[in-house]
Amino acid sequence: MNNTDMLILFLITLCATIFFTWYVKRILLKARIADNPIVSEHRHKSGTPTMGGIAFLFTISLIIALYYQNTPILIVSFIMLAGGIVGLVDDLIGLKVKEIQKIVVNTSNEVITLGRLDVEPNEEVRVATPKAKAEVDDLLKSGKVEVIGEVPIKTEPEESEKILCQIVLGLFLGLTGVVTTLGGFELGIFAIPVVVIAVLGSINSVNLIDGMDGLAAGIVGIASIACCVYGYLFGPATIIPLFLIIAGLCLGFLVFNKHPASIFMGDVGSFVLGTGYAAAVLVCDIPYFGVLALGVPVISVVVSLLHRAHIIKLPVEPLHHTLNHYGMSEVKIVSSYLGFTVLLCILGILLKMYLF
Repeated sequence: MNNTDMLILFLITLCATIFFTWYVKRILLKARIADNPIVSEHRHKSGTPTMGGIAFLFTISLIIALYYQNTPILIVSFIMLAGGIVGLVDDLIGLKVKEIQKIVVNTSNEVITLGRLDVEPNEEVRVATPKAKAEVDDLLKSGKVEVIGEVPIKTEPEESEKILCQIVLGLFLGLTGVVTTLGGFELGIFAIPVVVIAVLGSINSVNLIDGMDGLAAGIVGIASIACCVYGYLFGPATIIPLFLIIAGLCLGFLVFNKHPASIFMGDVGSFVLGTGYAAAVLVCDIPYFGVLALGVPVISVVVSLLHRAHIIKLPVEPLHHTLNHYGMSEVKIVSSYLGFTVLLCILGILLKMYLF
């Protein structure tokens, strides 16, 4: 592809995503498919359409129809499409309410323990874990907490089912045979396991940060643009088209997803971006820079894993919700995350220029 062809590819992706997101938003509003946040700080977002990532599926289908003769674009697009379908199924299952959980506030003048949380006076928490549910009645009777609301909890597939679907996505990419080297090393029989691990990591990293206006699309968009710059500076130029597609998806969606967001991407969107980013990094063989550019979500995943292993304790998961819980505004959190992503991308390019 020459520069003009790549510009046309980007503009098609960008404009198609803007149009399809606008169209999908209208449909979701009519169908009343909306978000119902379980984090107390985000209850004002209730009623905002979710599953907006469906727009990505339309755009990717258009890209496949126009660029079916370009093998790398075709493979990555099909992997993104498959990832989006898996995420869409997850979203559709989530339309069914599994249970209603109480929101309580500490009305006492002392710190109380509820489940695994230490709740400060006047602090609101959701009664989610079995331990918390067993303790809350006694706290209500003693007058230490009051119920101030309820929140519906969506039905979700078992973790094992989610992981299995993500492994299948990795197998799809691995079995194409396009990924044979990684970072200059021949993978041989380890190609498929490495691809599966990379896809798992990328999907869960992007999915975990999809919780604030413009956060997931912003980070993946910046990382993808940085990968384009990396391809332009250090080659090969074949890197650029794949990441232009992902950047176009992100920037087009941000037209409606930036603060204050009028639509959320849902699992269908985060799975498309996570799968696509992993596929593009692997196909282009830029693992070191690709991981560094997505460093902020990777760190967030590590913090969540430490929390789940009971090594550290967060009042709410993931990390950006904890920061919000302690009073940091959503705009400041998103700006900080995006800023750190830009710095990591600049660092990666400088390291490549002067050290490697």
